[in-house]
Amino acid sequence: MAKQAVDAVVFDVGRVLYQWQLSALFEKIVDDPVRLEKVLGEVVTEEWHFEHDRGRPLADMVPERIALYPEYEAEIRAYAGRFNETIPGPVPGSHALVERLDERGVPLFAITNFGAEFWAGFVPTAPIFTRFRDIVVSGEECLAKPDPAIFALSAERFGHDPAAMLFIDDNFANIESARECGWQVHHFTEAEGLERDLAARGLV
Repeated sequence: MAKQAVDAVVFDVGRVLYQWQLSALFEKIVDDPVRLEKVLGEVVTEEWHFEHDRGRPLADMVPERIALYPEYEAEIRAYAGRFNETIPGPVPGSHALVERLDERGVPLFAITNFGAEFWAGFVPTAPIFTRFRDIVVSGEECLAKPDPAIFALSAERFGHDPAAMLFIDDNFANIESARECGWQVHHFTEAEGLERDLAARGLV
């Protein structure tokens, strides 16, 4: 059965457009491998970071974490103050696909799990987002993927039928939630696979 035509393409940001790894920062500032393992495995974890993605302010999170792990205050403050260093650079090949889609006039949007404060500090370093018509940021909305509510909000904001939008994400839970909300989806692993899918749909 032929796939429905796509009117708009909606990207995730982390690990689709930009690499993201907490270790990229902490490997610079923690020399002791045992301490580094503790930082990444218990103190500054992705699970804890996700509280900021859901809308919790750093002003609450950071003092609370320092109280829990006072001997790791320097690392916790580095997380808050040097977050852009957890983003080593673009995912290879993805930005070229964004540019090709934009040049063909395909409306581009994004839905990202990203803390509002960190987003404000990151966007000025990332000119690729000037090609996007709108971006729904979880920390600004206090809604995060895979909650179906963020897909409902995004569809309303973007002004396209979910069935005519292609949502691209590396996280399978997010993909499944979007699919259940009626979106077309692509489970991202690398840009070459995405390029093949976009080409098959006549988008690039």
